[in-house]
Amino acid sequence: MSESPGLRARKKERTRDAIGDAAVSLFLEHGFDHVSVNDIAAAAEISKPTLFRYFPTKEDLVLHRFADHQGEAARVVRDRTAGVGPVAALHRHFRAGLDRRDPVTGLSDHPEVVAFHRLVFTTPSLAGRLMRYQIEDEEALADALGEGVPARLLAAQVLAVQRVLARSNWQKIADGRTAHDVHPEAVTDADQAFDRLR
Repeated sequence: MSESPGLRARKKERTRDAIGDAAVSLFLEHGFDHVSVNDIAAAAEISKPTLFRYFPTKEDLVLHRFADHQGEAARVVRDRTAGVGPVAALHRHFRAGLDRRDPVTGLSDHPEVVAFHRLVFTTPSLAGRLMRYQIEDEEALADALGEGVPARLLAAQVLAVQRVLARSNWQKIADGRTAHDVHPEAVTDADQAFDRLR
């Protein structure tokens, strides 16, 4: 009896998550450059070709955690309530992320999240690969905002603001402060930054 498509998809997703989790654990323990793809395959108990079917590059083993947020800004703009401008919708969404301590806002003091961000921000090949994700997000957001140069400029500005805010929040926490302590500043910074975008 063959598996249903839904069961196959869930098994693939679980396998993908297990491989990614094994990789991130090794990278956090030993550093990105000191862990080989063979090490990861062995830890996940799979072959190297199987690993590459799930993750085309070593960098993708880390950055898959950003996949949940891929295209998020574009979705926020497309799904916004009637009468709410795009920048206002994106501002509300970012503020809600701060309130939830969403790691993508940089405002999470969970030790693994802080270490994960340090890994991404301080490893040149990961930072470079992350830029590709950001360019794809920028293009999707520009499409959601409209056509032409003004939409592209606004998309670039919004995503740059979010990136700078997240990095600033993470740095404050990496320097030893708590997310609770940083939250009021993070909200003020976000409000001022989005006000300037308007």
